[in-house]
Amino acid sequence: MSTVILSSLVLMSLALCLAFVRLYIGPSLPDRVVALELFSSMIVGIIGVVAIATDVPSLLDVAIVMALMAFMAAIGFARFLERGGPRDD
Repeated sequence: MSTVILSSLVLMSLALCLAFVRLYIGPSLPDRVVALELFSSMIVGIIGVVAIATDVPSLLDVAIVMALMAFMAAIGFARFLERGGPRDD
C-alpha cells in the first residue's frame, strides 16, 4: 500500500507542477483560472492521500473546506465574467 500512496503523491505533485506552469504561462485570464481550479483540486487530492497515509481523518475536513473554497472561487469568477469581465480603461 505504501508504494501506491507514494506513486500517487508523486504523480499528483507532477500534475501540480504542470498546473503551476499553466497558471504562470496562461495566455488569457480564463486559462489561468482553470489552472488555479486544477491546482486546488490537486491540493485536495494530495490532502486526501496524506489523510489516508497517516490515518488522520480530520485532514479530510480540511480537504472538504479546500474544495468548497475552490468552488466558491470558480463561481465568483463566472459571475465576474458574466458582468462584463476585465476592462481596459
